[in-house]
Amino acid sequence: MPRMHTDFRGSMANSLRRHPSAALRAGSVTEKKEKKDFAVEHPPDADVHALEGTLSALGKSFAIVVSRFNAFVTERLFQSAYDGLLRTGARKTDIDLVRVPGAFEIPLAARKLAETKKYDAIICIGCLLRGDTAHYDVIVNEVTRGIGQSAQETGVPHAFGVLTCDTLEQAIDRAGLKMGNKGFDAALAAVEMASLKTALSSQLSAVSKKQIPPPRLRSGLRPSGSGTAARNDKVKDRNDKSKEASQSVEGKASKTKRRK
Repeated sequence: MPRMHTDFRGSMANSLRRHPSAALRAGSVTEKKEKKDFAVEHPPDADVHALEGTLSALGKSFAIVVSRFNAFVTERLFQSAYDGLLRTGARKTDIDLVRVPGAFEIPLAARKLAETKKYDAIICIGCLLRGDTAHYDVIVNEVTRGIGQSAQETGVPHAFGVLTCDTLEQAIDRAGLKMGNKGFDAALAAVEMASLKTALSSQLSAVSKKQIPPPRLRSGLRPSGSGTAARNDKVKDRNDKSKEASQSVEGKASKTKRRK
C-alpha cells in the first residue's frame, strides 16, 4: 500500500508537469475561493454634514519652531515640514523660522509667536530620546502640556512635531525612513487646522449676525415692557404725592408752633 501511495503522488506530479495549465487553473480556483471568503465591504457614507479643513495654505502665514538639540533629526523634520508647506501653496515669505536651544523652550517661543496674531498656525519640531534618568519623562510632560496650553489659550493651532522615542533608531525611522517623516505630517496638520479655524470662525460670525425679528404685536395690546414702565410711573407719582403731603403737614405744624 505505501508503494501505491507514492506511485499515485508521482503520477500526479508528472501530470502537472506535462500539463501546467491544469496547475494554473487549480491555483486560480483556490484564489477565487479565498477572495470570496475575504471580501472587503466599504462602510456606507454617513449623511451628516461635517466642517473640515482643506490642505490649502494659500494666503496663510506659518511659524516653525525648531529645537537645535538632536539637530541631526530635527533638521530632517524641519526640511520636510518646510517642503510640506510649500507643496500646499504657502509662499516662502509667509513662513518664519525660529530656533530654540532644546525642546523645553519650544512652548514659550510658540506662545509668544501665537500672541502676535500674525500666524494662522505654529509648527513645533523637536526630538527627545529616552536616557538612563527620569529627565526624559519630565521634559516630555512639560513640552506636551506647554504646547497644548498655548494652543488652547491663544486660539492659534499648534502642530505637534516633537518626536518622543526610546532609541535613536526609532527617531531616524520617523525622520524620513521607513516610518515616514513626522515633520511633513505636522505641516499638513497645521495647514488643515488653519483652514478649519477660518471655516469655524466664519460660521460663528454668520450666526452671531443673524437678527431675531421682534414678535408681532396684536391690535390693542402693548409690548411686554410698556406695562412695567406704566407701573413704575404710577409708583413714582404716588411717592411724589406722599412727599408733598408730608411736606405740607410739616409746614402747617411749624406755622402753629410759631403762632404759639
